[in-house]
Amino acid sequence: MEFSIEQTWDSLPVGHAPVKILFSPGEGGLTMSVDAPFFNDPAAPPGPPGQPFPGLWDYEVVESFFLNSTEEKYLEVEVCPHGQHLILLLNGKHNAFMQQLPLSFSGAVTGDRWRGEALLPWRYFPPGVDKMNSYAIHGSGAGRRFEALYPVPREDLHEGQGPDFHRLEYFQPFRLQGIMGEGWVQPESDLWEAASK
Repeated sequence: MEFSIEQTWDSLPVGHAPVKILFSPGEGGLTMSVDAPFFNDPAAPPGPPGQPFPGLWDYEVVESFFLNSTEEKYLEVEVCPHGQHLILLLNGKHNAFMQQLPLSFSGAVTGDRWRGEALLPWRYFPPGVDKMNSYAIHGSGAGRRFEALYPVPREDLHEGQGPDFHRLEYFQPFRLQGIMGEGWVQPESDLWEAASK
């Protein structure tokens, strides 16, 4: 299942080839593959590749969110071209109760493009995922760009509004069974069971 990020967070067309995200079955989880333009702006995060990096959203990054819209529980996955990553589990909007979880992720830059692949373990997903959204960020200062698969519609914008990737009301329907097969049942998660106690 492939998605292309073709709009900014506020529903304008992006001015470059779109970021592409592919979800496919993985061993014990969901494989997330990224194929994106490489802007090299800002510079790489000052952390080792393959490790979690807090505040990764301040760098060049691609993000996907997986939401249980009834309970507002969601998984946020962030990956960057230089190999760092960040996982957040959120119970309620902006309410991260667990972050910097380990992730099998590799990223590689070739010329003006980068590719990355991550295996998202099922235990990271909240039960009953039914919506998702994905984002891409790059640039520095006034040139910072925020792009969204499902952006805020133009008619919903108001003066002074900035990008907020946690606008859950704009997420769109998403079924893991559409990737894994109709008979597939999402495994239970010890991480989310602990969060609900």
